[in-house]
Amino acid sequence: MRILLTAFEPFGGSDRNPTMEIARSIDASMPSIATAILPVVTGTGPGSAWAVLRPILDEPWDAVVHLGESAKATAIIVERVAVNLRDSSVADNTGSMLRDAPVVDGGPAAHFSTLPVRELVEASMAIGVPSALSLSAGTFLCNETMYRTLDALHGAGRSTLAGFVHVPQLPEQAAVRGGPSMEVDAMVRAVGSMLRRLGEGPRLVHA
Repeated sequence: MRILLTAFEPFGGSDRNPTMEIARSIDASMPSIATAILPVVTGTGPGSAWAVLRPILDEPWDAVVHLGESAKATAIIVERVAVNLRDSSVADNTGSMLRDAPVVDGGPAAHFSTLPVRELVEASMAIGVPSALSLSAGTFLCNETMYRTLDALHGAGRSTLAGFVHVPQLPEQAAVRGGPSMEVDAMVRAVGSMLRRLGEGPRLVHA
């Protein structure tokens, strides 16, 4: 399978983002996986995450897995739903902070992940890294990226599997701002196991 893994640049005053470090490690250890780093900029204008991602999605991927950081996560979180709402108390890297704005004007209220979400959770748990399902990808850029991706793939009638995985912050970040954390090596192993499971293909069952 042709799998795209995306991550985000640092944001919120931190100089690190665990997703970026995971993607770089996966890129080095799993050359069959393509990776891309997205800017933490909302919307569709130049320099936005979507402006970078949209042309990449035109390639014939079998699956797209987005990674995002959550300072509240205590485990590897596989998201099930993206909603058509941008409403954040955190500014993006341009200082923009949207409230009560749709992701896509006139779009459906929500899109469900088309990844085999339970199998991805099981793949992480099988190697001893805590993982769980979530019904909310939030209302910041992680949710927006998941929603735009699924909306674009659905609109184009493509069968590409797509979804989102949140990972905890790094211990170094938690030491500054508090909250739970996880070592990057454990996150790399978990995401790697999920990607390998996804690459097995045929017995995928959508949730």
